Amino acid sequence: MRYCVIMCGGIGSRFWPVSRQEKPKQFLDFFGTGRSLLQMTVDRILPLVNMSRILLVTNRQYADMIAEQLPDLPRGNILCEPARRNTAPCICWAANHIKALDPDASMVVLASDHLIMREEQFRDDIREGLEYVEATGNLLTLGVKPTCPHTGYGYIQTGAFCEDFPAVRRVKSFTEKPDLEMAKLFVSSGEFYWNSGMFLWRVSSILEAFRAHAPEMAALFEDGAGVYGTEGEMQFIDTQFPNANNISIDYAIMEKASNVYVKTVDFGWTDLGTWKALYDISPRNQRGNVTQNCEALETDCTNSVFTCDAGKIIVASGLDGYIVAQSGNVLMVYPMEKEQQIRQVVNEVKTRFGEDFV
Repeated sequence: MRYCVIMCGGIGSRFWPVSRQEKPKQFLDFFGTGRSLLQMTVDRILPLVNMSRILLVTNRQYADMIAEQLPDLPRGNILCEPARRNTAPCICWAANHIKALDPDASMVVLASDHLIMREEQFRDDIREGLEYVEATGNLLTLGVKPTCPHTGYGYIQTGAFCEDFPAVRRVKSFTEKPDLEMAKLFVSSGEFYWNSGMFLWRVSSILEAFRAHAPEMAALFEDGAGVYGTEGEMQFIDTQFPNANNISIDYAIMEKASNVYVKTVDFGWTDLGTWKALYDISPRNQRGNVTQNCEALETDCTNSVFTCDAGKIIVASGLDGYIVAQSGNVLMVYPMEKEQQIRQVVNEVKTRFGEDFV
């Protein structure tokens, strides 16, 4: 059987102050459609994977919010992490959980906060990717054709094509968020694709990779082989999960394994991780400004994004390339070109003013 694991535990601090610890961006309706990013992610994969085989891995504090937004999802399909430990531990747990249900299963791993414009093409690519991993046992990631030299994404360098799967290529290297000059070289070379953070593999293949390249983590979760899918699973996870290394799946597995391949795709993907990403995909007025679910009176402002709570307005003048974002008890006015610093700003706010503001 085919399963889908959706990672849904992030805080989205680069989208602060709209994305907050209490309600991160994946639970928000950014586009006024009545559907959150999480709901859109589930809607997108449902034609391929039944709701009963969709698993949500999240922080415990978001379990009720997920159940409210996805009432048809079985409550037992919400896997609640007792601590934040990045993507490798969450995937290792989910793979062991699925193995207990079906040792021959294959799985798709998705993020809960991506935006995809051409959903039918996305499903075609997922379908073809699953056929590839089921036929070969290799580990597959999706590489998105770059549209610009983006410095906020990781890049995948591609190698030789697979003979029987023309859109699948061997991975030569992974590069984390390059500077602008390097990103320009990557894009002009034609060899590099954006790292989407979406993965496909057989459950047996990824667990074998954990044993080979992250043996301590593999052993940590395999100790619970008899409890997955039982009432004892969460007690075991509460004890073991905090002992897992805080490491991404890219660093733990994908950069080390020899059977890693990339399917090159082009389905209108955006990692909606930053204000600039939202700006890039949103309708703009004649001055290049975006007003996101709000009313704004802006004069002599250009290339900026404005958002605020319902019942409030924004009045601004003389801004070029700024983020003006109000949510709850926070107003942020910040240069968009420095948005990669917002995560550090959030940490400073937390230290100086306390948890209520983050």
